[in-house]
Amino acid sequence: MSPTSPLTSTPTTTDVLVLGADLAGAGPANLLIRDGVFADPADARPDAVRVDAYGLVALPGLVDLHTHLREPGREDAETVTTGTAAAARGGYTAVLAMANTSPVTDTAEAAEHLLDVGRATGTAQVVPIGAVSKGLAGEELAELGLMARSPAQTRVFSDDGRCVADARLMRRALEYVRAFDGVIAQHAQDPRLAGPDACCDEGPVSGRLGLPGWPAVAEAGIVARDVGLAELTRSRLHVCHVSTAETVDVLRWAKARGIAVTAEVTPHHLLLTVDELLGYDPTFKVNPPLRSAEDVAAVREALTDGTIDVVATDHAPHARHDKEHAFVDAAPGMLGLETALAVVVETMVRPGTLGWREVATRMSSVPAHIARLGGQGRPLAVGEPANLTLVDPTRRATVDRAASVSLSRNNPWHGRDLPDPVVATWWAGRATYGR
Repeated sequence: MSPTSPLTSTPTTTDVLVLGADLAGAGPANLLIRDGVFADPADARPDAVRVDAYGLVALPGLVDLHTHLREPGREDAETVTTGTAAAARGGYTAVLAMANTSPVTDTAEAAEHLLDVGRATGTAQVVPIGAVSKGLAGEELAELGLMARSPAQTRVFSDDGRCVADARLMRRALEYVRAFDGVIAQHAQDPRLAGPDACCDEGPVSGRLGLPGWPAVAEAGIVARDVGLAELTRSRLHVCHVSTAETVDVLRWAKARGIAVTAEVTPHHLLLTVDELLGYDPTFKVNPPLRSAEDVAAVREALTDGTIDVVATDHAPHARHDKEHAFVDAAPGMLGLETALAVVVETMVRPGTLGWREVATRMSSVPAHIARLGGQGRPLAVGEPANLTLVDPTRRATVDRAASVSLSRNNPWHGRDLPDPVVATWWAGRATYGR
């Protein structure tokens, strides 16, 4: 029987036999997808759909700890449907959706609503992140316990986009979530040092361009405070989008001390530097901002040695009218779901810094563990959920923002030659993307 495109299979009622894929660098093997799980390939039915995967790498479906889906409230920028389509295109089978929607996901009802929308329209598992504070105002705790006990079973809480600046509120949040093994994901930005107008790494470039500076200490200082609170409360802290060498130093110290802290780095902080801002292109405005080459080297080293645990996209779609402003006034954020693995391959795999096994760890199993997602990030083994990403390690392409399946076009990689690795994605045995 000749090899067949995986998308010609029906979701879960037909055997799909994936032939000869390299299992995350462990060597070639066959995989049988049946009824949403991996079954013994020796049991494949004669009419199984066969997928020629020789020369391809098989990874467990990727898990993104940091996605902005914009629904509800800003469906002109992204919806659950388009955001999860972008996720599947990027090899993801689960995304954790940040709480800064309109209305904010700060109640059990809001979390359950997003869960239901994800189940109805998503092509990846949608996991609601709950807000730490009501309305993201940083004044009063949101319904952390109710969200945790709701059908959404929320375990990750974040005011991302805003820092939980009040140390007492942060301590209370850490104490509260410990009861149900939750984690507080902090957007580390001291608002007194890097206010709402801060948009450029504080240094020579900010001075040259006349843009308000965002000093590294505004991130590292909050992380230093928070790891102390995590140690005091014996609770779990996760640091969002680490961008500076100083923060890496704090994390390394905290981990050596045994504090329960994890951290993420974005693809754009692995590759792009503050020099991208020299043309005042608001596509490159992110929060925290792009940093120096020395910072990029530091976060790459930290991802290699495990000081930074995971890669998370901070996928932040914006409608054109929110980006087409003077740099200071444009909305911060850029697309990331479709190109995250490409950037990791370019910056970490091709130079030989990470192998495929480490990619699987940092983009699937560890993010799933941080979020306590039992059905994601699992081994490619018989009896496990069939969440699978097939990767061509040799394929490259020029990124075209018009080809994105996201509703938005704020793609920083447009026109750049990058790996184009994802060949096919299955979520719970369902083919969600294929070339």
